[in-house]
Amino acid sequence: MAIASPPQNWAYTLQLPRSTGAPRIARVILRAALDHHGLGELVETAELLTSELVTNAYLHTEGPSSVRMRRVREDRVRVSVWDTDPVIPAPFDRPVDLFGGAGGALDAEAGRGLLLVRVCAANWGAHPIGTALFGLEGKALWFELVTGREAFDVAA
Repeated sequence: MAIASPPQNWAYTLQLPRSTGAPRIARVILRAALDHHGLGELVETAELLTSELVTNAYLHTEGPSSVRMRRVREDRVRVSVWDTDPVIPAPFDRPVDLFGGAGGALDAEAGRGLLLVRVCAANWGAHPIGTALFGLEGKALWFELVTGREAFDVAA
């Protein structure tokens, strides 16, 4: 009887300076990693959601940000975006309201990034980060995408 080997888990971390180019750089690196690991079906949604979180880090903090992407299971990838602000945005911890409540409406010109994450991701969350040991402070917002799962059509 052949024994299947567990999937190879991997992780990448990208440190980003506070720059208007940070979202694009994060998208390019994320696309390359997902394509390399045969997870191309996740690229479009992963790029959109990562771009939203990195853009928020740029717009709402004064420091750098970091993107960490890793495979947590054969069919699941988690992307985390850390920034220097320890305050977790209130809409991210409220129930999803597709009709314009907490988090904004899907057709809004601004303020819909966290709603997109919550609607498009298979799982999502946030947690504060603070440690005197390494001098880090801030928060991490994260989402997970799963292969074979129908993506939410934002344009519909």
